[in-house]
Amino acid sequence: MMTNEDILSLAQKTFLYESEAIKELANLLTEDFYKTVDCIYKSKGRVIVSGIGKSALIAAKIVATLNSTGTPAIFMHAADAIHGDLGTVLRDDVVICISKSGNTEEIKMLIPLIKRGKNTLIGITGNLDSVLANQADFVLNTFVEKEACPNNLAPTTSTTAQLVMGDALAICLLEMRGFSSEDFAKYHPGGSLGKRLYLRVNDIVTNNQKPAVEASTSVKQAIVEISEKMLGVTAVTKDNKVVGIITDGDIRRMLNKHDNIKNLTAEDIMTKNPKTISSDILAIKAMEHLRSFGISQLLVLDGEEYKGVIHIHNLINEGLA
Repeated sequence: MMTNEDILSLAQKTFLYESEAIKELANLLTEDFYKTVDCIYKSKGRVIVSGIGKSALIAAKIVATLNSTGTPAIFMHAADAIHGDLGTVLRDDVVICISKSGNTEEIKMLIPLIKRGKNTLIGITGNLDSVLANQADFVLNTFVEKEACPNNLAPTTSTTAQLVMGDALAICLLEMRGFSSEDFAKYHPGGSLGKRLYLRVNDIVTNNQKPAVEASTSVKQAIVEISEKMLGVTAVTKDNKVVGIITDGDIRRMLNKHDNIKNLTAEDIMTKNPKTISSDILAIKAMEHLRSFGISQLLVLDGEEYKGVIHIHNLINEGLA
């Protein structure tokens, strides 16, 4: 029976063993790696990535990474490929086959079919004496001494090595294409990651109400405006320009100072020079401003025109916290 300490120790050994194996990959890189990158970069087609078993799962992940970083890619299961899916491969496509042994039956059957179509074949394998390594145009060596599995059976270190090799390809291609954060946003429009890259203040503020009172407005009416618009603040304007802000805190301070508020106006209790943000700024920058100032709302301006209020809850709801 393993103790808690035994479990933690085994997990740490797994981390360390796999990390050491990955470090060794750097020493296995040859000119075939940069030739592979150049081949894919110059290709007019797509990257077709194939594998069997656990390598197929890694192939699917590499495809996802390539697609999200600007290199069109398609996953093709090696078993399905030899039963009809080989039609996925077009003339200008580059094919990557992944296999630890390089001698998997499905891969061995697939290789001559790829070669017959005259597609460039790239092998990712840990066995340089294999059929895949001998038949591939370029070979990326992912050799590992042993698996992290105590029985040296379950694909662990070897699949990690395959995944890292795929990441290295994707990152090199990303750099060669000059793939920017703006490009990344185009491929990741959903979720908080995409929103950090494209969502702007104006996209949010238009969904909020727009609390505003004139400088001469009575305090009572200013309180009503704050309550009705439900953002905890109101802008104070004069001659169509923002001159101040009234927050819940301003209301509390006023009540502590004055017993009679009947004759007070918005201008009497407002905070001058309020914190503002431009409507075209990324929403994530608004969150950074709120945190740095220790406040919950910002007045939004388009030039000098008041557009509304952005609240920290808006940004939290968008997953930008």
